[in-house]
Amino acid sequence: MNTQTADTLPTLPAAALRPHWRSLPAAQQPDWPDPEALRATLSELESYPPLVFAGECDQLRDRLAAVARGEAFLLQGGDCAESFAAVGADQIRDKLKTLLQMGAVLTYAGSVPVVKVGRIAGQYSKPRSKPTETRDGLTLPAYRGDSVNGFEFTEESRRPDPERLKRMYQASAATLNLVRSFTGGGYADLRQVHAWNQDFVKTSRSGQRYEALAREIDRALNFMHACGADPAQMHSAEVYASHEALILDYEAALTRTDERTGQPYDLSGHMVWIGERTRQLDGAHVEFCSRIRNPIGVKIGPKATADEVLALIDRLDEDREPGRLTFIVRMGAGHVRDRLPALVEKVTASGAQVGWVCDPMHGNTFEAPSGHKTRRFDDVLDEVKGFFEVHQGLGTHAGGIHVELTGDDVTECVGGEVYADDLRQRYETFCDPRLNRSQSLDLAFLVAETYLDR
Repeated sequence: MNTQTADTLPTLPAAALRPHWRSLPAAQQPDWPDPEALRATLSELESYPPLVFAGECDQLRDRLAAVARGEAFLLQGGDCAESFAAVGADQIRDKLKTLLQMGAVLTYAGSVPVVKVGRIAGQYSKPRSKPTETRDGLTLPAYRGDSVNGFEFTEESRRPDPERLKRMYQASAATLNLVRSFTGGGYADLRQVHAWNQDFVKTSRSGQRYEALAREIDRALNFMHACGADPAQMHSAEVYASHEALILDYEAALTRTDERTGQPYDLSGHMVWIGERTRQLDGAHVEFCSRIRNPIGVKIGPKATADEVLALIDRLDEDREPGRLTFIVRMGAGHVRDRLPALVEKVTASGAQVGWVCDPMHGNTFEAPSGHKTRRFDDVLDEVKGFFEVHQGLGTHAGGIHVELTGDDVTECVGGEVYADDLRQRYETFCDPRLNRSQSLDLAFLVAETYLDR
């Protein structure tokens, strides 16, 4: 991640805090029990420094414009829901390591520039299918992520607490500081391509496959060095932060007006997205995101119509600016080949240049006999294949993947080297099942091969 000088820091005019979205229905918002405590928390957050800089958001928008034009590929990945308990150097390093390894596979084996965006430093809030949860006759508010309440099933833990919004800010700031240190301090140097794999290669087939690729990268770097070439891009990495803009009070409190442009930016992250449950055209989330200059993503499920998608473009990308809008498609392996073509055809015919990205996770969830919420890795791979097939058939650009993953050796998705009986071993997610590091690398190799075969 890059930094800016102090004279580019934005201010916070009152106009940025009172947008029209407050008068519109806002889905998936917590039922805060103490409005006065919420107001006090938001007032304090409004005085905090931004977490990212507007110039970085502009830079990412330029990178995503290349994705929309078919010149680059977006790799977006990270936790389903971040946890306050996992804001440590080891956990953050391992997430970053997985993204860097996947990026190396895609760049080298797929011969494509890769834009790396983490689901990181802000993904502490989750939409829920039901507002409450019942166990043994006791009904409590659903867990909405560490930004709102606790996972433990007690009345005290599940009570929404606005003080957690300040903890989200602090955890996000700590995470961003570590990511900046790792990416700019030598850890992301491509000559570390073997070091990213040292703890992994001996026990994993995908690790061994990666190690073979790393040796090829080493030889290429040595050749470049012998020729006197040593590009600065080889020694660091651009990694941007993204999250779902779900809790609008928090997002608005971190919105600032940039002194360079006079435009508002949500400086809680570089890119924010609107979820499948909150993309109502007349809703507060679409209205809020239409007013900020960040790159915006929108999750698109199998029930979306071409008219809805075109209307979202009109609301969120009025100027038809490449890099502004990315559609994150979550159709499911059984629907992507049937439902996606009509959307891509209509958007292409409209002249809009948006990024098309595949989320192969959310449409492929089911409950295992053990009661665990899980996903079949084969379904994940099949949806990615279907996504590429659709774009290849239409002559359009399959622009990226959006994946819930972790750098830990969890057993949450079945497939690869994880079987249904293994789910009990290391099922650690608080919400949705994630790919482990081995599965993530397998996915990267598949995508790289599919990209080359277009």
